[in-house]
Amino acid sequence: MAIARLRHAVAFDQEVESADDGFGGKTRSWTEIRPCQAAFTYMRGSEAIDAARLQERSVFKVRIRKIGAARDIAPNWRMRTVKVGLPEGQGAGDPLPGTRYNVREVDAISDRKWVYLVVESAGT
Repeated sequence: MAIARLRHAVAFDQEVESADDGFGGKTRSWTEIRPCQAAFTYMRGSEAIDAARLQERSVFKVRIRKIGAARDIAPNWRMRTVKVGLPEGQGAGDPLPGTRYNVREVDAISDRKWVYLVVESAGT
């Protein structure tokens, strides 16, 4: 089996707490931590993945090189495609470009060269 090439430009973002929104809550914003190249593999087969599809979400396995901040990626982060998706972001609170994916699982220990992730398309 051939290993997929790292064809997709992605970035990993971490949520940062912002100022008060004036109604007792906090505004939600993201900051880009790690841009890199990634390989995507569409997942299929399990009951959880079928349930996600019924909710019109796609699940992918993603592989990135284990360099720098890649070891720090956590399930509360998100991944964005950099060259595909919304070029102007999703409004004033989220101006970063690209299609958003929620990071569901991170495996940074089973391979010394790669970090493997499971991501799910973010709901609108």
